[in-house]
Amino acid sequence: MDIKSMMKQAQQMQDRLQKQMGEMRVEGAAGGGMVTVVINGHKQMQSIKIDPEAVSKDDVEMLQDLVVAAINDAQRKADEALSQQMSALTGGMKIPGLG
Repeated sequence: MDIKSMMKQAQQMQDRLQKQMGEMRVEGAAGGGMVTVVINGHKQMQSIKIDPEAVSKDDVEMLQDLVVAAINDAQRKADEALSQQMSALTGGMKIPGLG
């Protein structure tokens, strides 16, 4: 296989992965589900749900912490999913420039 063919194949793999990342939806939660966020594979937030029980004007700091924790949970899950997809896509090989 020549280098030009390998580069074309790598570009196709990267394009496929980018499309999968945009279509991926990962949910993260905090506070036993009081705050739930959904992000895509590009780590862009798609939605957020906040249980009314989590909303208290006397404890805004707790709600802020729950939102941050839910986002971090979703991002960690997205990283894990992307790592698995990359491994499946490349047969376990680490290819620079992909992912």
